[in-house]
Amino acid sequence: MTLNEIAVILEANVITEPEDTEVIIQSACSADMMSSVLYYHTPDSMLITGLTQTHVIRTAEIAGIKTIVFVLDKKPDADTIELARQKKIPLLSTRFCMYIASGKLYKAGLPGCLNR
Repeated sequence: MTLNEIAVILEANVITEPEDTEVIIQSACSADMMSSVLYYHTPDSMLITGLTQTHVIRTAEIAGIKTIVFVLDKKPDADTIELARQKKIPLLSTRFCMYIASGKLYKAGLPGCLNR
């Protein structure tokens, strides 16, 4: 699934523009515990989270996560946005809660990290 498709499904606002909107996301991980993200992630995945601090970007970089979606219309601060730009990790924000956002993507065919 492409970032464009994900943005449409989640009615998401783009916080940082991706270099390539056609990058393929293979799976999604929903978590607020970054230790779980490091344990359960898979390559070419995305993270759905309610956390907006810089450690989310650093975790995504270590895990090789391609994009991050913040739920409940949460917006990261300027430091987090700048770090995401430096690391080339696109950020999106959706009004949906984590449960609904995850369900919408799963229903559209994007598997969870453990379902690949």
